[in-house]
Amino acid sequence: MSIITLKEVHKAYQTKGIMVKALRGVSLTIDKGEFAALAGPSGSGKTTLLNIVGGLDAPSSGSVTVGGEMLENLGAKELAGLRLRKIGFVFQAYNLIPVLTAMENVEYVLLLQGLDKEKRYARSENVLREVGLEKEMHRRPHELSGGQQQRVAVARAIVSEPDIVLADEPTANLDQKTGAHLLDMMHQLNEAKHITFLFSTHDSMVMERAERLFHLIDGKIIKEELRETTPS
Repeated sequence: MSIITLKEVHKAYQTKGIMVKALRGVSLTIDKGEFAALAGPSGSGKTTLLNIVGGLDAPSSGSVTVGGEMLENLGAKELAGLRLRKIGFVFQAYNLIPVLTAMENVEYVLLLQGLDKEKRYARSENVLREVGLEKEMHRRPHELSGGQQQRVAVARAIVSEPDIVLADEPTANLDQKTGAHLLDMMHQLNEAKHITFLFSTHDSMVMERAERLFHLIDGKIIKEELRETTPS
């Protein structure tokens, strides 16, 4: 059963008076529970495509369906609601709120969803334990290493038990050992909770773990691979 479908998606924008074609007729389908990646060099359109799937950006033309919703039919409020209910985000730059602790950063999503304080705390504590941060949950981002901050970002992405997690270059700022541990942890979450993961990456470690790999060059998918993953 497909959870993400793109049909002939184009994206063009102007920068410094120059028209840039970021995506050129991208079509793809991702099924529920897949562990998939968009691979390609910088400037190939990976992040643009991920942002369009997440409703953070709109295509110039084409159709995008996420979780049974056609995004072009949704207004800003409805898109925000879809992101809040169904999509978790892991950003390359972590995007943690610096004045909040790890616990408070993770809880924030549940606060927006309207959960009461006791349920928010219990669920956030549990997910921080799952990502190995039970001893750091009351520390602020500046008191954590890069790998720990990225694990907080993963915990925040999954705490609401979304259908989909979109991860933009999640290993880019991490050393190889930390990046491998983070990917293994996300793969375990994928298997245990059947969350659909879609990465953008040019990291071979991510590609090795992806069940499906879409290769992008100059805004086009030039190859799609269905792969046997490397054991972690």
